[in-house]
Parts: sequence; structure tokens; C-alpha cells
Amino acid sequence: MNTTITAILLGILEGLTEFLPVSSTGHLILAQGFFGYDPAQWSQFNVVIQLGAILAVVVSYWSLFWRMGTGFLRWETESVRFVRNIVLGFVPAAIIGLLAKDTIDVMLGSPVVVVVALVLGGVAILVLEKVIPPSEDTGVAALSWRVCLAIGLAQCLAMIPGTSRSASSILGALAMGVGRKTAAEFSFFLAVPTMLGAATVKIFDDPALLSGTAAIGWAEIALGFTAAFLTALAVIRLFVAYVAKHGFAPFAWYRIVIGSIGFYWFVLA
Repeated sequence: MNTTITAILLGILEGLTEFLPVSSTGHLILAQGFFGYDPAQWSQFNVVIQLGAILAVVVSYWSLFWRMGTGFLRWETESVRFVRNIVLGFVPAAIIGLLAKDTIDVMLGSPVVVVVALVLGGVAILVLEKVIPPSEDTGVAALSWRVCLAIGLAQCLAMIPGTSRSASSILGALAMGVGRKTAAEFSFFLAVPTMLGAATVKIFDDPALLSGTAAIGWAEIALGFTAAFLTALAVIRLFVAYVAKHGFAPFAWYRIVIGSIGFYWFVLA
């Protein structure tokens, strides 16, 4: 399969999985493992195309972001709390991500780490869905600073590939008594600074990518970015509507099944 088709397919996979609690990075690593791609060649691609999915969040929630942004400039209470909560949720990942960067890069090349994390994360979702009753949705701006900081710390678990940034932040929110819809949307909003920061580090950390001499270059990244954006745009609203009514258990079972198949493929076969 040539790199152009591969880039489009991986972009679609990224868009489908970035905001579901199933680990988009894990799926990209497994896809490369199944089809024999070189993870080192595609590691920058995997991170940078996530910006396409992030753009889908900005487009989907443009009116909210605009209202909160202009309100923040006028120092309106709701807008200030909204911005404060996003910043508090982002800071732990920014600090720990920079400190643990080299360790994370090593794990990004390991399908075994991914499949184990998929299964354990699926079990964790099922347990939390059972023991924590659904809470009322209050909106992101109404969350306390302690809750947002705790969710930000939980999000750091996603630095283990296969854990899922979305799953980590959502589970952290549910554990803190946040409603399902609010938990999902807060996870979306946290993705914007978190993935923007991760992609920026990757781009400037790779001289070959900046110079256009990388094995997977800007043409493939542009295709993957576009595919991820269009796919994520369709997924976001459907996901919020679904989990508000049905919860996260189906995604947990999906993780367990995919992780089990991957464990057999990469470990036992």
C-alpha cells in the first residue's frame, strides 16, 4: 500500500478514534503493526494529524469558544471560570509531558504496551460505570478548580499509549462526580491545548520534518490532517449525544476485544 493511501486511511482512523475513549494513538500504532509499517517513520505523522481532529472541535464549538473568549476579555465570571478550568486541566499534561518525553517516545513504538493498556482501560471504564451513578451535567464553567486539576492529572495517564487521552480525562471526570456530557465536552476542550502542544514539540523536535526530508513528509501529513478533520467533525456530536443517554460501557467492551486480539497477534502468535 503506497504512502498516500496509507496517510488517508490513518487520518480517517484518527478522526474516528480521537474523541472516543478507545485511544487514537493506540489504534494508529496497532494499524502500523498489523500492516508492517515502521513506527519510527510514522511517529511524527501520528501526532501532527491529531491537529485535524482538534480543528474539528474548534469548528463544532466555535460559538461557545467565541462567547467565552470575548467574555474573558470583558472579565465575565462564567468565561473566566471556563478559561481557568481549561488551563488547570492542561497544565499537568504540559509539565509531565515535557519531563517524560523520552520515555513516552520509547513507548510509542510498542504495540504490546498499547494492547495491555487497551484491556486495562476497558476494565476501568466498566468498573467506574458500575460504581459511580450518573451525575447532573452542569457545564465546564461550573466545575471547581480542584475537580479540573484532578481531571488534568488523570489525563496524564494517556501518556501511556493505548490508555487514551479521552478515556483518562473522562474517567477522571466521572470519578469526580461530573456528568457524562460535561465530562465528554471537557475532554474535547482539553484536547485543544494538549494536542497542539504535543504536535508543536514533535514538529520542532524533528529537523527532517521541518526540512521536508522526512520519510513521511508534509504531503502525507496534509492528507491525514484533512481526513482526520472531516471524520472527527462527524463523530463529535454523535458521540456526545450517545454517551449522554447510554454511557461508556460499549466503548469499554470494544477496547477489551481489540486489546485481546492485539495481544494474541503481537504476543502469542
